Amino acid sequence: MDWAGWAVFGLVATSALTAVMTSAQLAGLTRLDLPLVLGTLVTQDPDRARFAGFLIHLVVGQAFALGYAAVFALLHQATWWLGGLLGLLHVTVALTVLLPLLPGVHPRMASHRAGPESTAVLEPPGVLALNYGIQTPAVAIAAHLVYGIVLGLLLEAR
Repeated sequence: MDWAGWAVFGLVATSALTAVMTSAQLAGLTRLDLPLVLGTLVTQDPDRARFAGFLIHLVVGQAFALGYAAVFALLHQATWWLGGLLGLLHVTVALTVLLPLLPGVHPRMASHRAGPESTAVLEPPGVLALNYGIQTPAVAIAAHLVYGIVLGLLLEAR
């Protein structure tokens, strides 16, 4: 495994994932605005939050890219289909573990147990992020497949 490319390829793959998620949101397929959700962890202003959230997502994407590269190295191969499988594992953890835990740590996100006194500005994702629309899981799966496949192809080519 050539480790030199993982950082650049991680940025490319994360940008591709973000482009799929943002395009789906703009097309009305989901209401999940990932840069806004992540950015409101650090600021209330929606415009600043989207920018901050995009940067946060790039950093998190780098961490995941390093994890993917480590798995490819352990298996002594990087392929598009292995990247796709890792993308499926990644999105499964994101939808079933990470997003459901978010209301517990996000200062501006309501929880299912929040009472009428809640001042939260974001709704909780709910099971499989379905509170953001019925097509949200499918969009998330497609985006993470793109992420994994892009990383697999780029690291395979190295």
